[in-house]
Amino acid sequence: MAQQSPDVVISQSVAILVDGNNIERSIHERCGDEGAMLNFDKLIPRLILNRALNRLIYFREGVQISSKLAERLHQLYHGSVRPCHKSADIPLSIKAMQLASKVDTIIIMSGDSDYIELVRHLKTEGVRIEIAAIEETTSALLAEEADYFHPIKEEDWFTLSPKKQMARRRTKHKRK
Repeated sequence: MAQQSPDVVISQSVAILVDGNNIERSIHERCGDEGAMLNFDKLIPRLILNRALNRLIYFREGVQISSKLAERLHQLYHGSVRPCHKSADIPLSIKAMQLASKVDTIIIMSGDSDYIELVRHLKTEGVRIEIAAIEETTSALLAEEADYFHPIKEEDWFTLSPKKQMARRRTKHKRK
């Protein structure tokens, strides 16, 4: 981690847009455990460093989004969770375009190559674009197009205990 000079004041505003399905799938693939989840308490401070967090929006396909996650993101980061009809690509892209004039940097948490054209466009608008994703499942072209790539590593997620995983599965089956 780079150290900041005491004479430099950073006043960048950052929005973090999370493609929840992509990140979850990548973590599960990487560690082989569907109970693994992002540890936002570790990851978010590392991503924003000494910058101001303007928005945190977690996009996820489907209606089964943890109310605990939504509440935690809201309480700690004034974040929100947005369910998507199909994939998060289009809603995340629209939100990024809306935020382009309101923030200095947008961090897209996804390794999906579908975001390459969005990244190119946002950069022409003068927005700094950073990608945060699992390196092994990230499109090389997407990482190259970004101004900066934050690898999400093992220390950035945790695994639910087997008891919590079973309780979570029962809750999902009751909702269906």
